[in-house]
Amino acid sequence: MRVTTTVNATQLAIAELVPHGARVLDLGCGDGAMLAYLQQARGCSGYGIEIDDANVLACVKRGVNVIQLNLDEGLSTFDDASFDVVLQIDTLQNLRNAEVMLRETVRVGRFGIVAFPNFAHWPNRLSVLRGRMPVTKRLPYQWYDTPNIRVGTHADLALLAQSSGLKVLDSFGIQEGEIVRFSPNLLAATSVYKLSR
Repeated sequence: MRVTTTVNATQLAIAELVPHGARVLDLGCGDGAMLAYLQQARGCSGYGIEIDDANVLACVKRGVNVIQLNLDEGLSTFDDASFDVVLQIDTLQNLRNAEVMLRETVRVGRFGIVAFPNFAHWPNRLSVLRGRMPVTKRLPYQWYDTPNIRVGTHADLALLAQSSGLKVLDSFGIQEGEIVRFSPNLLAATSVYKLSR
């Protein structure tokens, strides 16, 4: 039984970066919606990696190949350039070894696409100025129950990529499904980077 696949506007914008027919590895794939969409709409193939039992089951129901694996243990089971694209959508901020996983992303894939909540988005800054941690559509958790073990900004990832010896092929923000190229650190809720070795 296949589950109908819907993706949000942010995921649609990110999907446009994935070439038609690409072999994709989706790290922290959740319920598999993105990979299922890429398979159906863009003719892609590949695997998702997920740790949560319920999400693994949801992937199987969607017809998505999934491997149950803790990303904090790395990607040593995959050879160099095993995939055309490695996705890390809303995963990096949940990992203890973010720098290692960035390097692994571009080792395993010809290029990686990393997307995460941009903590420097202006509503977040305003909330901090008021003395409170932000709670927004993009960061919907209270500070005490968030799955995010770290927060980062669009500008922070540029510096991390540089210090890790990675090439930034493209970077931009996404705000309500729209690409933001002017001042994404301030004006976008989601930060997106396309990286390679």
